[in-house]
Amino acid sequence: MKQEELYERLVDLYVGDELPEELMEELELASTRNRQLAQDMHSLRQTVEMLRAIPQPKYREESFHRILFKLYAGGANPQPKSSPPAYFQYQLPING
Repeated sequence: MKQEELYERLVDLYVGDELPEELMEELELASTRNRQLAQDMHSLRQTVEMLRAIPQPKYREESFHRILFKLYAGGANPQPKSSPPAYFQYQLPING
């Protein structure tokens, strides 16, 4: 594999700050010689920063069960670790 191909594959790790410092410096140095690599690094960095700036959605129990029922309706049979809450079960009247 050529070194340029390796650098292109490492861009996503570079943007996520998941590379060792010396490899990040090597990638930055390579971007000074390769305009396409520099453009990829810059545009992906901007995209990641914009995504991180978006507030995270609130994931509540209702969201979990809505997704679970959509999976069931689609034919999947996921096995969640926790049992469904009691209010999802039909309660039979007790005649005494």
